[in-house]
Amino acid sequence: MSENTTPTDTNRTEENWAVEYDVEPIRVRDPVAEALGVLKPGAPFVITYRDAVKEAGHSCPTASGAYRIAQLGLDALYPDSDPVRSEIEVQAAGPRDDATYGVMSRIVSHVTGATEDDGFGGLAGGYGGRRDLLRFDALDPDTPDPTFRFRRTDTDATIEVTYHVSKLPDGGPAIGNLQQILDGSASDQQREAFADAWHRRVQIVLSDDSLFTVESA
Repeated sequence: MSENTTPTDTNRTEENWAVEYDVEPIRVRDPVAEALGVLKPGAPFVITYRDAVKEAGHSCPTASGAYRIAQLGLDALYPDSDPVRSEIEVQAAGPRDDATYGVMSRIVSHVTGATEDDGFGGLAGGYGGRRDLLRFDALDPDTPDPTFRFRRTDTDATIEVTYHVSKLPDGGPAIGNLQQILDGSASDQQREAFADAWHRRVQIVLSDDSLFTVESA
């Protein structure tokens, strides 16, 4: 009996996404990944909106808004270089148990690496540590819209990003098909109409910078 010696790529995955989004990825360096040889020195992780969807478990205007908050905030905070995990402090205006801030903070944390007291403490001497870099109820903005601040711990530069979700157009009557989808009574046409309206709204968030305010704080 001959032995099969064909190499197997254990990292290969298959994805069956039913939707595509048009949005640039986020590049962020991770000193620990570089030190341990996961990344070459100076090379960033490339984080896509798909990665954010995997973190949240769904795609919606809240998840896409969080991705854009992180993207726009880091672009402004690091205009000439890639952001660096362990040097990014994140302040959220709302509480951790808030339905909006809870989902958003998980995605923002996924991108920036910033965590509360349960996060990675760093290598020997705390190198690359990301613990205690995420805080909730940390600011009092003038708007009820979701607001996050990003601060570089190496320079103290601070950027505040507000997502004006109230300006986002509604999805139209097809959004009302969700209940039938959940209870299993929706037709294929209703499912398709819902998906088209839902993801069109998500794409607006990913594309329309006018939904966000980015300013130095």
